[in-house]
Amino acid sequence: MAPKVEVPTLGISGEQDGFTVRRVYCVAKNYAAHTIEMGGDPKTDPPCFFSKPSDAACNVSVVPYPTKTENLHHEIEQVVAIGKRGKSIREEDALSHVWGYGVGVDLTRRDMQAEAKKAGRPWDMSKGFDFSAPMSELVPSSKVENPLKGEIGLKVNGKTVQCGDLSGYTWSVPETIACLSEYVELYPGDLIMMGTPDGVGPLSPGDEVEGWIDGIATLKFTVK
Repeated sequence: MAPKVEVPTLGISGEQDGFTVRRVYCVAKNYAAHTIEMGGDPKTDPPCFFSKPSDAACNVSVVPYPTKTENLHHEIEQVVAIGKRGKSIREEDALSHVWGYGVGVDLTRRDMQAEAKKAGRPWDMSKGFDFSAPMSELVPSSKVENPLKGEIGLKVNGKTVQCGDLSGYTWSVPETIACLSEYVELYPGDLIMMGTPDGVGPLSPGDEVEGWIDGIATLKFTVK
């Protein structure tokens, strides 16, 4: 008999049912200030996508500090949950494919990523480890007044270290969905992490982390 595999799910705000996670797509360097911070050019760099395992997405209050790193970084991001299948989606139709929104943190083994980049090797393990995408509960799109504007930020031990606005994305949610759907067909259960403002930095065991997007969601967790 084949072993039973637990299906990754995220909580839904105000509901008992969960949102089943199929895939997690991430947009790299999708915020002008962060692109510059990481040595890129927001005027010329096209969208760059990478993935995390589905079970990296998690609603948890405690995130274990990962092994194999001495430089764990936080990146606060908008989360877009897909609810309708689509390929080669037109930009003007993109938001009709969105089921809901949330906020999440893309955790990165920055030292491992830097070493992999320098050696020209894949950097999957710097991004796709266990608990590497803690997220808030998802909020249905019908309850989000404006998913394209609003303050997004992150505090570590009560100090604001990242703060920006959703309107600061180089590639908006509709543009990102349209572009990504040219590479892969999107399905219900897919999540897109939209990228982070500048101010990314290290986390240490014991740190209290709080992230938010005004009008959408908040999340809190402790690094242990």
